[in-house]
Amino acid sequence: MNDTKFYHDKPVFGIDIGFNSIKVMQMNNTSGNRQVIGYGVTSFDKSAMEDGVITEPEKIAEAVHKMFENDIVGKITTRRVAVAIPASKTFNRTIQFPKIDNQKELDEAVRFEAEQYIPVPLEQLYMDYGVVTQTDKGTEVLATAVPKKIVDSYMTTMKLLGLEPIAVETTINASGRLFLHAEQSDEPSILIDFGSLSSDITIFDKTLVVTGTVSGGGDNFSDLISKKLNVTQEEAHIIKTKYGLGVSKKQAEITEALKPILDQLIKEIKRMIRYYEERKTVEGKIGQVVTLGGGANMPGLSEHMTNLLRLPVRMCDPWQSLQFGKLQPPNSIEKSMYVTVAGLALLRSQEILS
Repeated sequence: MNDTKFYHDKPVFGIDIGFNSIKVMQMNNTSGNRQVIGYGVTSFDKSAMEDGVITEPEKIAEAVHKMFENDIVGKITTRRVAVAIPASKTFNRTIQFPKIDNQKELDEAVRFEAEQYIPVPLEQLYMDYGVVTQTDKGTEVLATAVPKKIVDSYMTTMKLLGLEPIAVETTINASGRLFLHAEQSDEPSILIDFGSLSSDITIFDKTLVVTGTVSGGGDNFSDLISKKLNVTQEEAHIIKTKYGLGVSKKQAEITEALKPILDQLIKEIKRMIRYYEERKTVEGKIGQVVTLGGGANMPGLSEHMTNLLRLPVRMCDPWQSLQFGKLQPPNSIEKSMYVTVAGLALLRSQEILS
């Protein structure tokens, strides 16, 4: 077999099916210039998903077909797709072992440990792991497991669309790939991916180290503002995106409304920082917090979290390392929602084959 042909980096596009939206993106990443050649977003009926499982794939397929017909900026040229699974629906754990050189022994050790901490029979899960660190003293791995019924529902949907899934990974893993291409990604960082109903938190130190999820996301922000200010959901969304936690006549009320979610978020971040820094040297201290996802663009959020954490907090700009050529980029409000799918679009065949 000709090795050059075997390792040819065929085009791949990413698809991110969220709580009620679908994002797609394809890049020309063969020469390293990360040129976006097509992207799009659409919504779908929330009833098509239940607890992370696509229960009505026909509705998702219909929404995707309409998007490809009417709402793609540029073009999607391939049927090979990388799929994102919600990190909030997965089980993740960092596991420490004595040094293990034998691959089979490591596989068995990870499986044994997973049986101890995952509250679901392993036969109902797909599981994988990656080595975080390996020294003469020991081996540290990050194990990830996801219910088969979730993955299988996505695969059924891809088949219905006539697509060829070549990779499945968590949303936070995909976001981490994009973060690697951003500025200031060389220091230990906390990444927070604000979804619609939950927020995924991970420590990223050249790779994912540990992950967690807390309840509360962008839609919950709107709900709390709606109740506190006695306004409609539509008005609350406008207030959130226009004023948020920034300076305004309603700043104190909005801050009070969002306090329960933000307090829980800050508590979990501090817990994860302690976990990480207790296992690292002084040089391994967390240097920054980076926010991602649709809920990250709320005005004043970074400043508010900086004050509470005493760490610099900034929003990841997914476009700083991407090129659009003649394509019209998304507007500033929509930029953050493309972080996960952009990370998927950066996946190259060599990564899968390796």
